[in-house]
Amino acid sequence: MSSSAPTQNQEPGQEPDREPGQEPDREPDQKPEQDPGDKKDAAQEEKTEEVKEEKAEEEKKERTEEKKKEVKEVKEPAMGFIYNRRTGEFLGRTASSWGLILLFYLVFYGFLAAMFLLTMWVMLLTLDDNVPKHQDRVPSPGLVIRPHAAEISFNRSNPADYSGYVQQLHQFLQPYEDSRQEQNELCLVGEYTLQDGEPLKKACQFKRSLLRYCSGLSDTSFGYSDGKPCVLIKMNRIIGLKPIGDPYVNCTNVGTDSDMLYFPSDGRIDKMFFPYYGKKAHPDYVQPLVAVKLLLTKEDYNVEQTVECKLEGSDLRNNDDRDKSLGRVIFRVKVFQ
Repeated sequence: MSSSAPTQNQEPGQEPDREPGQEPDREPDQKPEQDPGDKKDAAQEEKTEEVKEEKAEEEKKERTEEKKKEVKEVKEPAMGFIYNRRTGEFLGRTASSWGLILLFYLVFYGFLAAMFLLTMWVMLLTLDDNVPKHQDRVPSPGLVIRPHAAEISFNRSNPADYSGYVQQLHQFLQPYEDSRQEQNELCLVGEYTLQDGEPLKKACQFKRSLLRYCSGLSDTSFGYSDGKPCVLIKMNRIIGLKPIGDPYVNCTNVGTDSDMLYFPSDGRIDKMFFPYYGKKAHPDYVQPLVAVKLLLTKEDYNVEQTVECKLEGSDLRNNDDRDKSLGRVIFRVKVFQ
């Protein structure tokens, strides 16, 4: 009863009397008031967490998309490299990129081709159609033989064994047929045939019949059926060559003293066949020949004969150790009985 009286006489807005040390009464749901600064820090923390979560979600999405792309690229067939439907690329390049590349190489190689043609044209202006620009490395001609073989081996009793040699000789002598050579000029014996002022040079006659027993006319086997074979010798052509002296071919049978016959006589090469003006200016020219008939005996059969032929009687070289075919030729003959 005594405690309720003061409460009833309390004025509005006035706090009730409390004993010293007693806390004021609070309502059950009432919370303590927060500092405004604390509220701002809490809001910023919430925003920071939201931003972090958003970034994490974006990174997760990006990783997922990258994995999908990798899986897709792995699953794409090899033809996807040739043509990519998604980007329109062909072999890794777009149409515009290919166009620029092709244009660049077209211009680049076109320029190189033009430079090459220009240099070739300038070089051709310095050349002569008939005469080589440099001939200093061929001062003297070489000798070659027909049939074209370093070793001539056959059985004289078997025509099939030497038919190949005979056929070579007949074929080689076709340009020397008398009927064809009669269309050429009769030149002065022992004199050079100089034709420097004429655009088309005339050729001197060298008839096949001059080779007599080695012409293949009277003896179509060229002596191979008798065991006395013929070998034709000619000089290589050198433009402008004019040998000093009277060149002739001299042959020796190394190791034996077997006899030989030469056609024309003495193996002579007349100076009227010099100089040679080149294939274009001298189209009908034929090289002079020397035929050597080996007069082998029965003692020479089944034995290899080594024959060496040289150019003699002129300034033409025939003893150069560095070039064994310069002015000379060596061949071997073996006849079986």
